[in-house]
Formats: sequence, structure tokens, C-alpha cells
Amino acid sequence: MIAFVQGTLVQKSPTSIIVQTHGIGFQLFIPLSSYEALGDIGSDVHVLTYLHVREDAMQLYGFSSEAERDLFQKLISVSGIGPRTAQGILSGVSAEEFKRAIATQNIDVIKSAPGIGKKTAERLILELKDKIESLDEAASVQAPSSKNGEEAMLALITLGYKQNRAQELVSQAIKADPALSVEDIVKQSLRQM
Repeated sequence: MIAFVQGTLVQKSPTSIIVQTHGIGFQLFIPLSSYEALGDIGSDVHVLTYLHVREDAMQLYGFSSEAERDLFQKLISVSGIGPRTAQGILSGVSAEEFKRAIATQNIDVIKSAPGIGKKTAERLILELKDKIESLDEAASVQAPSSKNGEEAMLALITLGYKQNRAQELVSQAIKADPALSVEDIVKQSLRQM
């Protein structure tokens, strides 16, 4: 697998670029969002890639961010969605907007992407909802910002709870009442179990 290509941008269009590195020019198919994020011709670029292999072709897809590449890989895992369709989706809707549309089951936003009809949008929601929600939940769990919250979280970890679960419980307790003492936060968290 080719993880990234780094070199000089020698050609650029809204759907593809050519990056020269060590005398070799790599053609990469890109979504419109990556086109906007890349610099001008002649600039040095670092492009994340995905190599798609078929029996009649090998195509290299490029992305300006890890979030785009991750979403692209999730999209092509859905039955009936190929790399070109996934590239079109990323060109029509930002990765964050698409994830939000999947989480809220907003078919209209998903249908706004080129080549996506109602049935395909429904299938995307059905097949990607769990995958995208699990990523968002992991990203949304943040360490408590208060000193009492941090101490309560450490107490729960000491009691044997995993860090993510302890953060989640403490955050919920603090959200309900930010003025709780450490002991009260721990008690409230244990009641939520």
C-alpha cells in the first residue's frame, strides 16, 4: 500500500493532480475539497493516498486530510459505492457535514452529493451509522475541565473503570451540576452505572 506521496505539484485540476517525486510523476484522483486545500503548481505537497486495485487498473486516490481518507475507505466498503462515487460524495459534501448527516439520518444532505439517490442515501445511512457514531463518540469524550472532575475521574479509574467510561460518567455528572464536590461526582457517576 502507498500511504502518501510527497513531492512537487506539477499539474492540478479539480479531479486529479500529478505529483513529481524522484523523477516519477504520480497521478492522483482527488475530491474537490482536497483540490482547494493543495497549494499552487510548483509547491511542495504531502498527499495521503489510497491505492485502488482492480483486475484492469490500479488507481491512486489522494486526500489532504486523514478524515477524508478515512471517510473514503468507509464509503467504498458500502455495497454499490465505488471509488469514483466516493470521490464524488467527498467533492459535494465535506467530511464533517457528511458524518453529521449520517448521525442525524439527514437523507437530503446525502442526496445532494452527485450520483446519490434516495435508496443509496438510505443504504449509506444504514451501513455507516454505527461506524461513524463510534468514531464521533470516541472523539466527543473529553477529559473533565475542573479539578474536582479530574480527581473524580482518577478515583473511578482506581476503582477499575476504563478511562473513556470514567470520563463519560464524570462529564455527565458535572454537566448536571458543575458545583459538585469530588465525592459527590464519584457518587453520581456510580449511580449512573
